[in-house]
Amino acid sequence: MKLTVLGAGAWGTALAIQAAARHDVTLWVRDPAQAQAMASARVNQRYLPEAALPPGLRLTPDRAAALQGAELLIVGTPMAGLRDSLQACAGSVPLLWLCKGFEAGTGLLGHEIARELGRARVGVLSGPSFAQEVARGQATALVAAADDATVADAAVAAFHGERLRVYTSSDPVGVEVGGAVKNVMAIAGGVADGLREQAEARQAWTEAPGLNARAALLTRGLAEMTRLGLALGARAETFLGLAGLGDLVLTATGELSRNRRVGVLLAQGLTLQQALAQLGHVAEGVYSARTVLQRGERLGLELPITATVVALLEGRLAPAQALAQLMARDPRAEH
Repeated sequence: MKLTVLGAGAWGTALAIQAAARHDVTLWVRDPAQAQAMASARVNQRYLPEAALPPGLRLTPDRAAALQGAELLIVGTPMAGLRDSLQACAGSVPLLWLCKGFEAGTGLLGHEIARELGRARVGVLSGPSFAQEVARGQATALVAAADDATVADAAVAAFHGERLRVYTSSDPVGVEVGGAVKNVMAIAGGVADGLREQAEARQAWTEAPGLNARAALLTRGLAEMTRLGLALGARAETFLGLAGLGDLVLTATGELSRNRRVGVLLAQGLTLQQALAQLGHVAEGVYSARTVLQRGERLGLELPITATVVALLEGRLAPAQALAQLMARDPRAEH
């Protein structure tokens, strides 16, 4: 298969590395200087410095050349670059994106952008996955979701193997909602972890939430994710799968999670700007939180964890106040 990956961030590079073992793969690198540096060193020093690029993996800053003859397209840009990539890839070649979130300004999910542009044969490749582990060849499971089954099948043909398992789904809406909302919940989880670490250092056990509280937070976060997804047309079972529960657990608890790291840094007293500067990479949950809340409000939904994260990110609540506010909510039936 002739495969083109658009975007040489960590995730796009990791999948290109894995696919290059079996397929003809071209990785489009937007910055010519970065493309040259990667070609010379055979490593993506900025995003995956420990992962060598296979000899057969081609690199180019020429997007038109990268698209030529491709049988499957993978968009590995942040959400902000998805619309431009879809416009550049007009045609019938199957295309899947990796980004998780909502488009700034419009508040649209990926499938909604594609529909607006009239782009058919598209889907999303998502699930619990850190790019570093995929690049190293560590066991990972993903889900490819599309309305057109041939698009999801193309992802299986490209990536499924001994170390990378790819399931298929016909619910791209649910997979996208899961991928977007779990980033917001991971920020909340990071705040809880950061506060707990500080309290443990002082042995001030009652001053911060423990692991019990984190479990409750993530469980209720899954409920919010499902509530929004169902209102947007998703299927409930999707949120119990890889793109829902699986990705939520990984992103909210894993040490490699950028969104969780933002929450930890906020709990340590950094401002949002300081936290993002220290992070050095995109944390989609920071940009998605307000859109998640707005879409929920337009649908008449109550999303208390999301609302609290938004207040925290906008500086209206301190981390300890945010967690205290959630614990102080009135009792109610679980379902």
